[in-house]
Amino acid sequence: MGAMGVVDDLIKAREAYERREWLAAYHALSDLDAAELRADDFAALATTAYLLGRRNDCVQALQRAFQANLDSGEEVAAAGSALWLAVVLTTGGEPAVGGGWASRAQRILDGIDGDIVERGYALVHETFRHIFAGDFPAALGEATHIIEYGQRFHDPDLLAQGLTMKGRLMTHAGQVEEGLRLLDESMVGVVAGDVSPIIAGIVYCNMIEACVWVCDYGRVGEWTRALTIWCEAQPGLVAFTGQCAVHRGQLMRLHGAYDDALEELDRAAERYALAGGDAAVGLAHQERGEVLRLQGEFDVAEHAYDEAAQFGNRAQPGRALLWLARGQYEAAAAALRTVLGEVGDPVERNRLLPAAVEVLVAAGELDEAAAMAEELQGIADTFGCTALRAASAHATALVTLAQGEAVAAAAVVRLAIERWTDLSAPYEVARSRVLLSRALRLEGDEPSAMFELTLARETFAALGAKPAEQEVTQLLGTSKVPGGLSQREVEVLRMVAAGKTNSEIAAELFVAEKTVARHLSNIFTKLDVRSRTAAAAFAYEHRLL
Repeated sequence: MGAMGVVDDLIKAREAYERREWLAAYHALSDLDAAELRADDFAALATTAYLLGRRNDCVQALQRAFQANLDSGEEVAAAGSALWLAVVLTTGGEPAVGGGWASRAQRILDGIDGDIVERGYALVHETFRHIFAGDFPAALGEATHIIEYGQRFHDPDLLAQGLTMKGRLMTHAGQVEEGLRLLDESMVGVVAGDVSPIIAGIVYCNMIEACVWVCDYGRVGEWTRALTIWCEAQPGLVAFTGQCAVHRGQLMRLHGAYDDALEELDRAAERYALAGGDAAVGLAHQERGEVLRLQGEFDVAEHAYDEAAQFGNRAQPGRALLWLARGQYEAAAAALRTVLGEVGDPVERNRLLPAAVEVLVAAGELDEAAAMAEELQGIADTFGCTALRAASAHATALVTLAQGEAVAAAAVVRLAIERWTDLSAPYEVARSRVLLSRALRLEGDEPSAMFELTLARETFAALGAKPAEQEVTQLLGTSKVPGGLSQREVEVLRMVAAGKTNSEIAAELFVAEKTVARHLSNIFTKLDVRSRTAAAAFAYEHRLL
C-alpha cells in the first residue's frame, strides 16, 4: 500500500472513531501496520477494543500506546497509558498486574515536576486499592481528592470518576441522600456529552447499580432508559450492554412482566459472554432465579441460584425464600442468619431484612423477626426510598399481625399497598393485600377480607405467579376457620401463638382466667394437640395469624 493509501486509511479510521462507529474504527485501525500508528491511534484502538468487549486487544493496544509515548519522550502521556492499563487490568480481575502498571506510572510521575492532571488519575487506582482492602474511609478521602483534581484541571472524565466513587462510598456508609446527589452530579457531564465513552459507560452503570442497592427504583428506571438509548446509539457496542440488560430485567420483574424479564436476562448473559465473560453475569443468573421462583419453577430457580453462586454471588435472599416456599423453614432461617451475620453495611442489609422477617415469622421466631423489622424501618427512614419504605411497612405489618394486633397491622400494610402501587409493582401489591385480608379476618370483617383476597388472586393469576395464586385460592376456598374453631377460640389461639400467658389473654379480652383456660381446653380437643407449642404450630401452618 502506498503512502497516500495509508494516510487515507488512517483518516477513515480516525473519522469512524470520532463518529463512534466502534466496529468500523476497530477494524480499520487493526488492519493498519502498527508502524503506521501513533500513540493516540493505539489509544483509540484500545478504546474501541474495550467497547467491543475485546479486553485482550485493549490491553495490548494500551501497552503499545505506553511504549510509543515513551519512545517519543512523552513521559506524561506514557504515565496516562499505564494508569489506564492499571484500571482495565484491576477491574478485569487482575489486580496484581494492574498494581504493577500503577506503580510504573507512579514512578514516572515521581520524576516529573509540577501539578499535573495525571496525578489525579493515579488516585483512581489508589481508591480501588483501598476499596479492595476494605479501607473505605481512605477510599473516600482519595475520591474527594480526585474530584478536586477534576475541578482544578477542568477534566470531565476525572471529575465524573471522582463523583461516582464518592457517591457510591457514601451510599454504602448510609449517607444515601448525599451519595445519590453526587451520583446525579456525575451524570451531568455524561448527559452533556463531555465525558469519554468508557467513563460514561462506567458512570451510567455505577449510577444505576447504586440506585438498585438502595431500592430507588424511580431513579433506576430513569437512568436505565437513558443508558439503553446511549448504548443503542453506538453500533457494535458490547461493553455495558450486559449490565444494562440486567437492569431492564430487574425493572420488568418489578412491574410483573416475567417472561419479558427472563428473555432480557438471557440476553444479558449472552452480552457478558460476548465481552469475554464477567463475574457480574452472576447477577443475571440470580435475577433469573427470582423470576422463576415467583413463577413456581422451583427446580429451575434452584439451578439458576447455583449458577449465580459459581460466579461468587450469594444468591440470597432468593434461595432462602425458595426454601421457605418448599416448607424448609429452619434451613431458610439459618441461611439468612448466616449472611446477615457477615454483613454490617446497611445497603447490603436492607436487601436481606425483608426476607429475613418473612422467614422468621413463618418459623415462629417473633422476637427476632420484630428486631429485624425495626432495623429495616430505621434503614428505610434514613434512605427515604419508596420501595424500601414499602418493604418495611409490609415487614412491620407481618410481625404485628403475628403478635395478634390486627388493627395496627391493617393500618401499616395499607401504607405498603399504597407505596407499591406508586411503583407499579403488582406482585408486591397483591402480597400486601393478602396480609391485609388476614388482618381484616382477625378483626372479624370477613367480607372485606374476601374482597382483598379476590383482588390478590386475580393479580397473581394475571402475572403467572402460580404458588401465590394457589395459596390465595386455598384461602378463598376455606373461608371457614380450620379445625372447627369458633372466632373467640381463634382469637385465643392467636394470642397463644404470640407467646401470651393465660393471665395476659384474660386481661386483653376482659374475661376471667378460667374462661381462657376453658377456651384453651376446647382448642386442644378440636385440634387434637396437647401443648401450647403444638397449638401455635397449627396456627402458623394454617395462616391464622
